[in-house]
Amino acid sequence: MRNVSAIFRHCVHAVRSGELIQREARSDKEFHFQNWFKERLDAMDIRYDSPGRNSYPDFRLVHSAEGYELKGLAYPGREASYDSNSQVPCGEHNERMVYYVFGRYPKEPDGDQYPVLDLVLCHGSFLNADNDYVHKNKSFRGFGTYGDILVRDRKMYVCPTPFALVGGTAHQRTLILPAGHPVDDGLVQIGTLTRREVDQVIVAYSFDLRTNELETTKVPNRNAGRQHEFRVYRVEGDPLDGVTLRETAKQAADRTD
Repeated sequence: MRNVSAIFRHCVHAVRSGELIQREARSDKEFHFQNWFKERLDAMDIRYDSPGRNSYPDFRLVHSAEGYELKGLAYPGREASYDSNSQVPCGEHNERMVYYVFGRYPKEPDGDQYPVLDLVLCHGSFLNADNDYVHKNKSFRGFGTYGDILVRDRKMYVCPTPFALVGGTAHQRTLILPAGHPVDDGLVQIGTLTRREVDQVIVAYSFDLRTNELETTKVPNRNAGRQHEFRVYRVEGDPLDGVTLRETAKQAADRTD
């Protein structure tokens, strides 16, 4: 039994009821939205492993193979993408189903309490359909004139958010799940989104320390053209305006090649 529908409904009801984010300090730029979500799980009496700074996903449920990764976004501000230092988004990790929770909040609130402006909870496969890639940071020693400098290959991934991928999510509360994923009563389907896998995928890259040029190696995608279908839901009583998949820069480039 998946908890995602119930968690989404509870989050929506909290937003409607005016349950505010509590900022503990002005320097808190990461955990305030996590704490708001944590309060929702606590209110539902859902047990989870406490999140850590380097844990993935942030919340791992105890009695269900589910994980929730939280992404708080200041608005107005950067909302089209987010940085991921440890993990490429995926729909399954360590045999857990992974869901992403994106919430926008005021960039410059007039106090330490402020509302969740909009919310998107989506299955990780909506952001990336590959569950096999394993993130590892590597290094080598021997750089420099004396050959004793260590170079670290520490990858950062910049991923699009649902607010960039899907029109109609701004100032709404939206749930996006793979077709066939079970949902609870109280949810209304408002649309269908289809993402198509690209023809070629990047499998390697190299960096020239003399020219600072970065080159990638691509191979044919064995799943080229495969379509992944998703259902979009809202809680009963919320606006049922339609949603549309935006044309990403990659799709536009493929179309004009």
